[in-house]
Amino acid sequence: MVSRIVTVAQQKGGAGKTTVAINLAVQWAASGLNVAILDIDPQASITAWSSIREGQKGLAPLTISAVSGWRTATEIDRLKGNHDLVVIDSPPHAETAARAAVRASDLTVVPVQLSPMDLWATGATIELARAERRPVMLVLNRVPPRGHLADTIRSLIAEKNLPLARTALGNRQAFAAAVLAGQGVAEAEPGSPAAEEIAALAQELHDRLNQL
Repeated sequence: MVSRIVTVAQQKGGAGKTTVAINLAVQWAASGLNVAILDIDPQASITAWSSIREGQKGLAPLTISAVSGWRTATEIDRLKGNHDLVVIDSPPHAETAARAAVRASDLTVVPVQLSPMDLWATGATIELARAERRPVMLVLNRVPPRGHLADTIRSLIAEKNLPLARTALGNRQAFAAAVLAGQGVAEAEPGSPAAEEIAALAQELHDRLNQL
């Protein structure tokens, strides 16, 4: 596979961006790809996650790096030279580092929770990607098991002619529990509904990357 860059971005905080980035990276690594995660978010959540992960046995091998500001582009190039996939967890604002990550990405993944505010907030991320002429893919996140709101949000996204992943991620405690353990759901709860969802999403995004 040609080395690919996937940036997970969302201008609104609290959309589950870091959790999505971690679980995609773990899933791809577990499938045999050589994967790096680059943490450029000042909150450094992935860096904290990696410190819990360190020393655990039997987990998918990952390269984890953290930089900020002007060093972002250089670190992306370095990681790209040695990995099949680089997953970037970007800041929740259109800072220089976020713009550099989107510019370098082959695909920008935008998690969207089921709320009008979250949907409206995607506009800034989409405009950033369009300005850099980079493809995007929206992903519904924390979808409850019941209710019609997901269908309403899907319809609104379709009206805007925005690309939306077929796979949605449910509102499942397994995602947060896995991160707290320094793992992804593919490692912490293999075979669970959460693990099946992230596997399906990872495959869908991988297929999309191969089409680009």
